[in-house]
Amino acid sequence: MLKSLARFRKAKDGVAAIEFALILPVLTALTLGVIEVTSALECRQRVTAMTATAADLVAQYTQITTAQMNDVLAATTAELYPFTASGAKITLTSIISDGNGNGKVAWSKGSAGATLRTTNTTVTLPTGLMAAYTCSAGVCTGCASGACSVILSEVSYNYASYSNTTKFITRSLTLSDRFYAKPRRSATVGFGP
Repeated sequence: MLKSLARFRKAKDGVAAIEFALILPVLTALTLGVIEVTSALECRQRVTAMTATAADLVAQYTQITTAQMNDVLAATTAELYPFTASGAKITLTSIISDGNGNGKVAWSKGSAGATLRTTNTTVTLPTGLMAAYTCSAGVCTGCASGACSVILSEVSYNYASYSNTTKFITRSLTLSDRFYAKPRRSATVGFGP
């Protein structure tokens, strides 16, 4: 009997298979989790690129029409591929200097479901984006009221796992970003039909 127990203790047949069977679920979960997190990070990067692209495209106009705005929105949402673009909400706002370092909304347009900013409401801007207008000894610096502007792009996207195989993120994640761009060819970008 003791010889049988000693032989059983020394036997190594099948140990690797048992260890592999114990580790396989953990390795599978790690692999699928890494794939899902990578997908979410890629989507986050695409949202950031969308935000900058939208502001940059609008900043190239001196006057933008509804048709041109629709083209900008369509081009911007195309950057989300392979993620579904239907959940993207894009708001583009022209903010004109108030002379005090902040601005007022000149116009705000966006994609379906986007929250637009109300015209003539005050917007607090990041420090240094539009310096307050000051004059000292005949030298004036900064942005006078109505003399400077920025285009504010805001994007919000609800990321949900698009694969049933790697679905480790079970709830949707709201990915959002904002980007400011100064007009390139004029002090302000107007909006007209």
